[in-house]
This record gives sequence, structure tokens and C-alpha cells, in this order.
Amino acid sequence: MRIAVIDDEKYSRVELIHQIREYLPQAVVEEAGNGAQAMQLLERSTFDILFIDIHLGDMEGTTVASLARRLMPAAKIIFATAYSEYAVQAFEMQVDDYILKPFDPARIRQVLDRCLPGEAAAPAVTAGRLAISSNRHTTLLDVGDVTYIETDGSGRGCILHTLSGEEYADNASMSEYENRLASQGFYRIHKTCLVQLKYIQDIFPWNNSSFALRVRNSSTVLPIGRDRIKELRRRLEI
Repeated sequence: MRIAVIDDEKYSRVELIHQIREYLPQAVVEEAGNGAQAMQLLERSTFDILFIDIHLGDMEGTTVASLARRLMPAAKIIFATAYSEYAVQAFEMQVDDYILKPFDPARIRQVLDRCLPGEAAAPAVTAGRLAISSNRHTTLLDVGDVTYIETDGSGRGCILHTLSGEEYADNASMSEYENRLASQGFYRIHKTCLVQLKYIQDIFPWNNSSFALRVRNSSTVLPIGRDRIKELRRRLEI
């Protein structure tokens, strides 16, 4: 579970992060103190839940929320504000909830509980096999057969690609796969793609001085995030 707290008021930000960690100690929580920092945060990371202050000093929280919605369609967005009249604006933007300052711990837990039940079940990894769930059907897939995993574009789940060329849709999120498969030789080369390192076939220059790669048995070009190429090279020892 990855959570972002975006608020230009340091005290409010620290207090909200404290309350989240009290309730979800295993969650990864990142923060931004203004709109510019928030934009950078959203460009380099993907989140399951975002708490966004309505007023960020350098820009409106609605602008950040709109970007987050485009980049992470499945993420839950919660507005944070000191003024109850912004609740109407929150629902007009179809965000998932709002909280008022000063933060009430019980209210924070309520909001988190509402976000958690709708979360897709984490992909189970047992004895080198993945349990892939889609449309109430479960397929057991060998981890070693998966070449790469990409988001399905709708924000509802992922597509797993295999050596045989077959594809499998799953309801779990990319973040869940990244967490579960980190020790299985997978690396997230982009917000939308996770690859099994041993199947990388070639890395080459791509659009606007960036790089991309292909995996074995596939001609699909997979872009590499600019902030991820250095770590990828380190892991491949090249």
C-alpha cells in the first residue's frame, strides 16, 4: 500500500502521516509540501491513496488531483481542507472522499477503511506460482514464465505477458505486483511496466534521448523511465 500526503502546511502534513502510520504501519507514505513537489512525486511514483490539500500555496490541489487521476486512474483521491464548503467541489470532481482540518483520527480511519475494501487482492505467490484472478476465474501461472507485466490502461488491473506469447488479465494493481515480485528478479522500468530482468533481450535509445527495451519472444517496445535507467543498468551489471 502506497500513500501520498500532499499539503503545504507542515504541521498538518506531519500529523496526517502520523495518523496513517498508526493505522497502517506497513504502508509506504511519501509527502510533498507544495504543488511543484507534488507534480514531481506523481511523475516518479504510483500511489494507491492520495490525500491532497485544496490549497497548496503555489497551485490548487484540484490541479494536482486532475493529474493524479490521469496517471493513476485506480488511485483513491481524498481532499483535505479546513473549509467544509469545499466538500461540494470535491464530489463534483468525483474524488473519493474529503477530510476536514484539524484531522480527527476516527475520521481518518473511516476514510482509509472505505478505500481498503475496494482494493484488489494482492497477487498470491506460492512455490514459484502466481494465482491470477479475473472475472471470478483463477489461473495458476509459473512466475518463471512471465516476461513482463503492464497496466491494463483502464486502472482496473494488469496484463501479464508470458514466454509463450499468451496474456493474462488480473485484478491486482501494479504496486502489488512490484512489492510481491521484487525478490523474484523483477524490476519496474516505468510506472506502467514491470519486467523480469533475465528476459531482457536488448536496451536501445528511444524517444527524446530516453531508452527502451524488448524482452525475449516479444517485439513490443517497452519504454524505460528516465529515473529508472541507472538502477536498471546497475541490476543488470552493465
